[in-house]
Amino acid sequence: MKSLFEDTPRQEILDRINKLTPQSKPLWGRMDVAQMLAHNIVGLEAALQNKKPARSFMGYIMGGFIKKTLLSPKPFKKNGFTPKEFRMVSPMDFIEQKNKIIDLINKFQKGAIADKNHPFFGEMSEGEWGWLQYKHLDHHLQQFGV
Repeated sequence: MKSLFEDTPRQEILDRINKLTPQSKPLWGRMDVAQMLAHNIVGLEAALQNKKPARSFMGYIMGGFIKKTLLSPKPFKKNGFTPKEFRMVSPMDFIEQKNKIIDLINKFQKGAIADKNHPFFGEMSEGEWGWLQYKHLDHHLQQFGV
């Protein structure tokens, strides 16, 4: 699987982000393009934040099963469940969100994740973090046709 830690896939994601415009429309879902970028920023910040929140109770119950599903080669489902912390409903500034996500993706390098615990999935390897972030970004860029 492709990883955001690898140069070629990272550049592919950046090139696709640069094809987005404020007028880009989703093929599914409720978020506009700026909200989608903000949604992905939350995930990247969670990965790069080296002191993460404690694992949730539901994470202990369901985290391993869901992690296995999300890290499989199967694409994410359209209109899947989104935790409330990742839901974006307020208007966002496209340029601000685009600049911020590009900056975070450029910071997403091997060794940047010191605390590998995920607040829902539990312990994740660096490789799993890279795969998950690539797959999540790819899913949402497909949502906007890029």
